[in-house]
Amino acid sequence: MSAISRPTMVPEVVYPDSDGRPMADNTIQYRWIVLIKEGLEYAFRDREDVFIAGDLLWYPVEGDRNNCMAPDVLVALDRPKGDRGSYRQWVEGGIPPHVVFEVHSPNNTPAEMARKLRYYDRYGVREYYYYDPETGKLSGWKRDEESGRLRRIARINAFRSPLLRIQFQVGSGRESLTILGPDDQPFISPLTSAQQRDEARRQAKVAQRRARAEIRKAQDAEKLAQAERQKAQAEREKAQAERQKAQAERDRADRLAARLRELGIEPE
Repeated sequence: MSAISRPTMVPEVVYPDSDGRPMADNTIQYRWIVLIKEGLEYAFRDREDVFIAGDLLWYPVEGDRNNCMAPDVLVALDRPKGDRGSYRQWVEGGIPPHVVFEVHSPNNTPAEMARKLRYYDRYGVREYYYYDPETGKLSGWKRDEESGRLRRIARINAFRSPLLRIQFQVGSGRESLTILGPDDQPFISPLTSAQQRDEARRQAKVAQRRARAEIRKAQDAEKLAQAERQKAQAEREKAQAERQKAQAERDRADRLAARLRELGIEPE
């Protein structure tokens, strides 16, 4: 009797959520990653179809767990917001990240950055930006419609991202980049945002105290005016009473004089 063959069980592919590498190699890189990621989150806070993540593993090919990249910041349009352990492209409707950002760290080598550029070019990224905060240099690439390849953006200063509508203002020197949102307001750090909220609250409290003081001042003035009006009214009523009293006295004198005349006495 021949042995019964059994179907071969294909093990499920596990896609790790971490590559074991730190999100950033120093505080400057981390600060800029957070600034870009949180600035984009705020810019697209009203869009439920824009997914933004920092240091998230992206797997472009199903079944290949070794083929992955973790951009410092990635933006995928037409994908819902929400938590993810990784960005698995086949789960995301086959949509690759549209825009990626990389922030330079001392451990980045030219060969590594060239490899990342080739990777983003191969797997469909439409815009790629690479910033070195130590030198203030920003580089950008945009997918060319004719060739279908990522091409370097010749003039990056004042360039506005076609997909994100953010604009880059490149200064000179260390950490000189300013990123303007679609509303032309600069990206700010969470700390600066919190400080601005605190200052706005402080100013609001000062304005409230001033308003309350003005109200109390107006109320005091109204009370004083009311008291003056009441005093004037009392004086008018007193004068009216005195006039009425004087008139009554005159009327009484006239009646008395008339009575005396009736008696044949001429009043003096």
